Amino acid sequence: MLKIQRNHIDIWLLIVVLGLMVVSLGVVYSASAEWSLKRFETQSHYLDLHAIKILLSISALFVGLSIPYGFYRKFTKLALMIAVLFLIITFVLGGETKGAVRWLRFGGLGFQPSEFAKFALLFHISFLLAIKGENIKDFKKGFLPVIIWIGTVTGLVLAQPNLSTGVMLFVLTVVLLYVGRVRLPHLLGMILVAICLFTLYVLFMAYVLKRPYQLQRIMHFTQGDPNGKHNYQLWQGIIGFGNGGLFGVGPGESRQRDLFLPESYNDFIYSIVGEEYGLLGTLVVLGAFLFVMLRGFRIAKHAKDDFARFLAIAITSTITLYALVNASVALGIFPTTGLPMPFISYGGSSLMLSAFSIGVLLNISAHTDLHPRMTQSVESDGATLTPETGLGKAY
Repeated sequence: MLKIQRNHIDIWLLIVVLGLMVVSLGVVYSASAEWSLKRFETQSHYLDLHAIKILLSISALFVGLSIPYGFYRKFTKLALMIAVLFLIITFVLGGETKGAVRWLRFGGLGFQPSEFAKFALLFHISFLLAIKGENIKDFKKGFLPVIIWIGTVTGLVLAQPNLSTGVMLFVLTVVLLYVGRVRLPHLLGMILVAICLFTLYVLFMAYVLKRPYQLQRIMHFTQGDPNGKHNYQLWQGIIGFGNGGLFGVGPGESRQRDLFLPESYNDFIYSIVGEEYGLLGTLVVLGAFLFVMLRGFRIAKHAKDDFARFLAIAITSTITLYALVNASVALGIFPTTGLPMPFISYGGSSLMLSAFSIGVLLNISAHTDLHPRMTQSVESDGATLTPETGLGKAY
């Protein structure tokens, strides 16, 4: 006798994410070859490191896939407390890069605590929204504990200083709170207070701590001065898009990568995609993230419980918003930030944690009615798939 057991994963989502990571190998190599040759006397230094990180990220993805998502319910608060501790330790032991203390170094390895804190916060808010239910509409009992966590993590990230990640973290929590049935007056009040605090933060950094680069980026962006030094990176990136035209100049033929475009293999890698693969290439990349968004929200819609639903929304929103903001920065729509394009940009912490989160999303998909699998029926009740029992063999 056969019975339907709901334990197929969303295989197309897996294929698209793995495809983006494989494509990133070629793009990162092309974008980083000249910088690698200049700094390390070999064109493959960044490629070699990126390939190792891709392998680790794929492993992280399958780890996330193999662990039942219900397992995280017990550990979201602990993970968030550890993340806060890491952020505090970063101020004492962290290495300074470009005027910001954002990394913890362990030998030759680097770890960015803000990336871990981002996902830890979103996981815990998903859990809080699930267990509080309608009580989230009560300001004191439901909403206040949530915004205390948001304020703590966002404040520590801003203090590094890391304005772009802090703002994105806040935006992601707003999205999650909105779908979590928070009262609109509470949410609007939080947004208004946050805008005032962010404004004071930028002014404090510029005029008190004498670190005006964040304010300068915003001012030069609004003024649109192509000759300003703060717009140099942006205009070099736009030149790359212009060179690419409709079909691109071809793989490995970028001219902007020849030391013209800073961070060509990281923050502005989308410009290299536009130059080498043209408008069609950029649309394919954005189309892949659109596909991730649609599949992710579809998984959320069919999730079996509120925790899975909120978690799926949080993961999907994080991946797609980061991709959208990175592309918008490269096109000059948003001010220049340091946010990577998920699965495409050269990186470590962001790449591996994003891959792990996609694994969690795939695990959630295995507990929906979307992808049923025919299996041999057994007598034991343990054969029935639940969020706590795992998903058996995944395809």
